[in-house]
Amino acid sequence: MKITTKFLIVLSAIVSFAFIKPEKSVPRQINVVIDAGHGGNDFGATSNSIMEKEIVQQIANKINTLNSNENTIIHLTRNSDEFIALSDRTTIINRIKPDLVLSLHVNTSKNSNASGMELYVSKESNSYEKSNVIAENFQTKFLQSNYKVSEIKNANFFILKNSEAPAVIMELGYLTNESDKKNLANNNTQIQIAKKIIECLSELK
Repeated sequence: MKITTKFLIVLSAIVSFAFIKPEKSVPRQINVVIDAGHGGNDFGATSNSIMEKEIVQQIANKINTLNSNENTIIHLTRNSDEFIALSDRTTIINRIKPDLVLSLHVNTSKNSNASGMELYVSKESNSYEKSNVIAENFQTKFLQSNYKVSEIKNANFFILKNSEAPAVIMELGYLTNESDKKNLANNNTQIQIAKKIIECLSELK
């Protein structure tokens, strides 16, 4: 009788544990700095009335507004038309200690046929390997959506070298290419680019 009672107690305990819901793991918050290049009296690339500083700010703001993932926190180095020195940008970045710095720019070329996106990382960065992996993911995602994206390039740009976090510069297209310029200035295309970037950010670990 005693053995039966003990067995029933043990069995009851096992059954009760079986119905306890396992605690859900809380996803880690990912902090991303979106750096809109240029600003203020630094127009960046220009073509007629279209300016790099405006395009990258518009897309950076769209990334911030359209991001609905509560675990991806967006920080902007600027959200208005103001000049911020590169040293001040990296001070902001290194104070935040983000998981990624994505610096947005627009290209120009003497060759009007040059077009498409370009991604840059720096081998001088302590976070080069992780930066390169993230850049490869951006490249893959945009290529899958039929964007033209060149091979990932190495460059020792100030933001890439001096950011303590993984950092990628994304040249969104060429203002000297009529097709690129038209797309970059188009609100709907800007939204598509912003959404694709957000999709990539959601996969950061």
